Amino acid sequence: MKMVVCGCCATSWRRCVVMSLRLLFLLPAGLPVRSQGESQSDNKQMDNITIRQGETLFLSCSQGDFVTHTAWLNRSSILYAGEDKWSVDPRVSLVTLNQDEFTIKIEDVDLTDEGQYICAVQTSSRPRTTSVHIIVQVPPKIVNLSKDLVVNEGSNVTLMCLANGKPEPAIGWRMLSPSGDSLSSDSEVLEIPFISRYRAGVYECTAANDIAVDTQTVELTVNYPPSVSDGRDVGVTLGQRGVLQCEADAVPEADFEWYRDDRRIFNGFDGIEIEDAGAFSKLTFFNVSETDFGNYTCVAINKLGSANTSIILYEIIEPTSSTLLQVQDGNSGTSTVFTPTCLLLVVLLQLLLKF
Repeated sequence: MKMVVCGCCATSWRRCVVMSLRLLFLLPAGLPVRSQGESQSDNKQMDNITIRQGETLFLSCSQGDFVTHTAWLNRSSILYAGEDKWSVDPRVSLVTLNQDEFTIKIEDVDLTDEGQYICAVQTSSRPRTTSVHIIVQVPPKIVNLSKDLVVNEGSNVTLMCLANGKPEPAIGWRMLSPSGDSLSSDSEVLEIPFISRYRAGVYECTAANDIAVDTQTVELTVNYPPSVSDGRDVGVTLGQRGVLQCEADAVPEADFEWYRDDRRIFNGFDGIEIEDAGAFSKLTFFNVSETDFGNYTCVAINKLGSANTSIILYEIIEPTSSTLLQVQDGNSGTSTVFTPTCLLLVVLLQLLLKF
């Protein structure tokens, strides 16, 4: 059996198909071929079929009486000639072939399956063809996305997102966290000039078409130097426990150093404990002595800079018997503490009440 590949323009496609079928089915050479101006009743064009990538395509055409040969073709390739499979594609198989119907199927449809398909039927009188154009739709898939980024505050940032799909997907960006931020873009590129620490977070790229939606995320980390909260002075009595606290905001997290005047204080020095936990640092005195009172400096440091704050540890003097006097209420039996000045006023008030 011979095969031929025809170089056909659109206006002579039908003539080329019939010529191919003559060779395929060994039809008589004198079988008439209609010209472009003749009736098109034997050549039917079906509506386009739209199918999604990965689905199964069923191609069916009617047979009719006195059919001698029949075939399904995809462009220049013969898929089935009657019951004989010509295609080497394992996804293509015969479903039905009888006097009324000739149906094949193509499983797991892909973009390469898109195009024109022709069902050619030879009857005892004349050939006829039924053609249909297959459109394969492909869900969007993000194929190129910016990696997670770490940048310094003040840098210019560009996030890129590319996707494939059919129809061509629409691509957009939005900031997911912190939630409520309005930063977004309706294009493949998101530009963030002179980025601040408040633009750090998770960004989502969305690619959407009529079929589906694909999303992926990028995490953007913004480094910035430390800033330290104002220190709160702490008062404590002798012999008691005193705690100085320091808080710093920084990315990456800051390391802490404590100083008394120009002398650095280390953990365990003179019974002092230094405890760092994330953005916080604590300097603890377990038994405050006279020499512990004074001015302390907390310094927060990362690779981008440093910041500091001063905290004063001062003494709280507890009342003693020499500074306080007690007056007992004869009626209730309770006692009240007074200073000497207050005591004088109380005595005068009691004298006045007697008169």
